[in-house]
Amino acid sequence: AATTTAIPSRAAGILIRFLKLRIILIVRGKLPAMSHLVQGELHESVRRTLSSHDVRYTSGRKKVIETLRGAHGPRSAAELLDETTGVPLSSLYRSLTVLDEAGVLRRQHDADGLARYELAEWLTGHHHHAVCTECGTVEDIELGETAEASLESMLDGLSRSTGWKLTGHSLEVEGICRSCRA
Repeated sequence: AATTTAIPSRAAGILIRFLKLRIILIVRGKLPAMSHLVQGELHESVRRTLSSHDVRYTSGRKKVIETLRGAHGPRSAAELLDETTGVPLSSLYRSLTVLDEAGVLRRQHDADGLARYELAEWLTGHHHHAVCTECGTVEDIELGETAEASLESMLDGLSRSTGWKLTGHSLEVEGICRSCRA
């Protein structure tokens, strides 16, 4: 049976104000892009991780990593096929499976069940997503230290009130992207 736990209204109000401000700034393009490992460090980290799983870091897998590194949000296999040159569909699916199983990628499913992939947070840093309800575009967003601390505080309270030991969180904000509003 499902149970509902209320988030303290003060914490929820603070979080909502921070999120609204942060999303407005992101839409207007005033926030810096998320920090990524520099290219050489990224590939060396992926190579070491794959090697620890007895998996080779092939040129096709490297191309998938490069494509995801340049993306501004999670990508479906179809989007990756369009954006990654020289990787056949069968190799792409195999690469996505291998990279996901090794913990290099994070696979998530949208509301329609479509799998999307992005580099794991240990490679990119902690972030959340904004999802366009019109076209399905997904973009990476960062909350900033203050908003993230408020979210963590709210989640700590939720953990105490429910008895759950929370191990992480992700936030998906829905809205209508700039292209769809135009």
